[in-house]
Amino acid sequence: MEVIYNAATPSQLTETRAVHLLTENTPNGKKVQVLLEELRAEYGFKWETHLIDLDTDEQKKDWFLALNPNGMTPPLHAPISVTESSAILVYLQEQHDKDNIFGFSTSAERSQALQWLFFWHAAAPIRGQLSHFRSLKESHPHALNRLRTELLRIYSVLEDHLSGRHRGGVAREYLVGTGTGKYSIADIGTWPHVRGYRTASGFSDEEMASFPSLMAWIARIAARPAAREGISDKYSSADNPDAVLRGA
Repeated sequence: MEVIYNAATPSQLTETRAVHLLTENTPNGKKVQVLLEELRAEYGFKWETHLIDLDTDEQKKDWFLALNPNGMTPPLHAPISVTESSAILVYLQEQHDKDNIFGFSTSAERSQALQWLFFWHAAAPIRGQLSHFRSLKESHPHALNRLRTELLRIYSVLEDHLSGRHRGGVAREYLVGTGTGKYSIADIGTWPHVRGYRTASGFSDEEMASFPSLMAWIARIAARPAAREGISDKYSSADNPDAVLRGA
């Protein structure tokens, strides 16, 4: 989208032509943060990070809505405004990953990457709703049971794909690519959500033991330094109040 400023737009955005990320350390923010950290590690890519305190509803104010009408983090400001975390991954990979380290050169593999990226993008609200209902003081057993069952089904789809269950038993290390696959934006777009199976979704390690290939995939990505940096507390507004961006 075209970048539109108004009188309340923070000067940090209007005075430089740098790539700006407006984020908070949520799963959607983390996926973009991870890719940016990976691009920094591979290419020395530079950007400016601004944290949004979601508790103050800064993301619902007019200056922010001019950048993202949906009023959600993270938008990317560079030099157009890019919204929706999966779309941001595609944009960053296409624009700043010239060697396709996190993407693919063939149309077939690019299509597969988008398929898995969209698969989780569509599934993520189930995880979000489960987290919401778990946080309420009132009990909602029907909702919790339905959401838990559906999220476990979604995990089983990832497990079956990674284990090769329906493709001759040939296991994969990553979601997309020939052979065992290659770490890509499809994995980056999924991992920050799935890794939170304990805290956000309330699943035990015993329950997740039914998904050994998925658990190995979670650990494999967690071992990457850039992935760990992308989910670190430096992206938390509570831990870094001086990095919080507010409208004028």
